[in-house]
Amino acid sequence: MVIILRSNLSRLEIEGLVSEIEHLGVNARITEGTGQTIIGLVGDTTKIDRNKWQANPLVERVMIIQEPFKRANRRFKAEDTIIDVCGKKIGGKALTLIAGPCSVETEEQIVAIAREVKKLGATALRGGAFKPRTSPYSFQGLELEGLKFLKIARQETGLPIVTEIMSTDMIDTFADDVDIIQVGARNMQNFDLLKQLGKINKPILLKRGLAATIEEWIMSAEYIMAGGNDNVILCERGIRTVENYTRNTLDISAVPVVKKLSHLPIILDPSHAAGLNWMVDPLSKAAIAVGADGLIIEVHNNPAQALCDGQQSITPAEFGELIDKLRVIAPVVGREI
Repeated sequence: MVIILRSNLSRLEIEGLVSEIEHLGVNARITEGTGQTIIGLVGDTTKIDRNKWQANPLVERVMIIQEPFKRANRRFKAEDTIIDVCGKKIGGKALTLIAGPCSVETEEQIVAIAREVKKLGATALRGGAFKPRTSPYSFQGLELEGLKFLKIARQETGLPIVTEIMSTDMIDTFADDVDIIQVGARNMQNFDLLKQLGKINKPILLKRGLAATIEEWIMSAEYIMAGGNDNVILCERGIRTVENYTRNTLDISAVPVVKKLSHLPIILDPSHAAGLNWMVDPLSKAAIAVGADGLIIEVHNNPAQALCDGQQSITPAEFGELIDKLRVIAPVVGREI
């Protein structure tokens, strides 16, 4: 349930309404937009008499939210959420372009790629230090050493770093050292992890699960937000379908659906969606055209020798060519690079 207030109310009047609501045992959260203040109610709203509140002279209208997610709901917050990461805005007019290798291999490798992608227009650096792999015999990442190399790359280039967290016991380390904490597709419904991430004030990049519905995906974001952390970025990375030509099937329709249902920013991962480097270009262009807030792309200086996912990685030169094309598309949909 959301209570939309009349304009020009004093802070004292708003706080009085919040106090009255919370006295009923319901959590009330104030959201202030352009010329409009909304009180979002989370909890057992059966205690709230909708007709009584509709009759309150300070209230414009009362709306029932049918979807199970509340804080992530567009009705809860009408304006798009814009997340600040080291002075860079995710969800605003400027597109977010996250680039880097699937996994950190050496200090020289990650620093060199970071320098290249920054020069070409990237706004953040991705790189896996802890790697969830289907096979236990595959390269699992350099772990803490890889995280150290990412921090060196950040120091050398100024790019914020994005890397995936695997378990709750690493939260303190990630909260201190990582700018955007990625939750991978396999951990999308690791509810204990999501709850703990809700207790820190750090941007969370939440990837869609391999076979998750959009509602399930947003509900996972709700777990983080229910804990108090509203800095959630959704990432569509392809879902499993009957088709096996590509690694996954990119659900391009997820962008307008999420934009309708939620105020959270959404970016796309064409690399994991396709699993084929030659498809990164067309899928990236489609993502921006349909309204995505940005992209996360695997870029490697030598894909043929990559320790992980070389077949879906593009080179820095190819990344630069792609950015040039996106500069043409972005203004058409009211965005910029």
